Amino acid sequence: MPKPTLNWLLIFIPVAGYSEFVAHIHTLTFIASCLAIIPIAGWMGEATENLAEHTGEGVGGLLNATFGNAAELIIALVALSAGQHEIVKASITGSIIGNLLLVLGAACFAGGLRHPILRFSGPAVRSYSSMLFLAAVALVLPAVFHHLGGPGIQTRERDLSLEISVVLIITYGLSLWFSLKTHKHLFIGEAAESAQVTEVEADGHHQPWSIKKAVGVLVAATVLIAIIAEWMVGSVTHAAASLGMSNVFVGIIVVAIVGNAAEHSTAIMVALKNRMDLAMGVAIGSSIQIALFVAPVLVFASYFFGPHPLDLVFSPMEVIAVVLAVLVVEQVTSDGETHWLEGIQLLSVYAILALVFYLLPEHGPALPTH
Repeated sequence: MPKPTLNWLLIFIPVAGYSEFVAHIHTLTFIASCLAIIPIAGWMGEATENLAEHTGEGVGGLLNATFGNAAELIIALVALSAGQHEIVKASITGSIIGNLLLVLGAACFAGGLRHPILRFSGPAVRSYSSMLFLAAVALVLPAVFHHLGGPGIQTRERDLSLEISVVLIITYGLSLWFSLKTHKHLFIGEAAESAQVTEVEADGHHQPWSIKKAVGVLVAATVLIAIIAEWMVGSVTHAAASLGMSNVFVGIIVVAIVGNAAEHSTAIMVALKNRMDLAMGVAIGSSIQIALFVAPVLVFASYFFGPHPLDLVFSPMEVIAVVLAVLVVEQVTSDGETHWLEGIQLLSVYAILALVFYLLPEHGPALPTH
């Protein structure tokens, strides 16, 4: 039976191009660009899943998280170059909570419908949880510093954000060394291995893509996403106003869902095969990578995009959302197994947060951006 595909959404590439260069309809450009990015991000997910066939669960999860986050990073860099700091910060928050609650929740729900109990490596998830708490600390403390600071706090906030970014990216590099080198045995679960054997026996004719083909697809998808992201970011402010949405809601919910399309497809597919170690690596690992790698990279890159570099001072609601997401995921994954109801619980928390961000006033009780 052929796998379902969203490639039909590629028809929106010429629609977005026509709207951008001929019709100049901002709302149509934004919607068409969002829809066009989804199948391309899916290509990234499929290519990295095939690369994972050559590398194993641990490296496979890292590859999926890395190239799954490529869409978000490209979109954020384009927004950063356009001076859209508010959307960049919102996309960071949205990617973290989106991966933790929406992607992981969908994977647990879909996999749980086919397998009553989904098991995964407890030590690996505990390591993930520790890194997630570090990510939460990195978001909370700059906000606290903002409230406690006095005159001239803006300059010190930027210095603090830059210094925290250095700490985060070093820690992320060391975490890679831990998971891929010194303690890689902790990130390979028995359930994943048995599921791979069962999958091969049941689908012996399946042949993974060659490394050359997978890398070629990744490069082509990256170029396409960069082009379409520029159209999307250029139209986001006008589109958000016409659709009755704030820029923060667009960044946290809409852009994050579009950018997470690769993680969605990959995490659900591998969860259906009872490969929850890989699903956890994709969903939780992707959130960790956003917080500890993508966010610092964006801070560093902002120094090349104008006189006002990006800081890590997020609004109170964004900080609360990330902390709550981290706590909920820690509760759900602490016992080393999950099921479809816990997936529903994660999705419910995401839905509640989405409603809050949608109804939150554009200039509500938030920290000012600099």
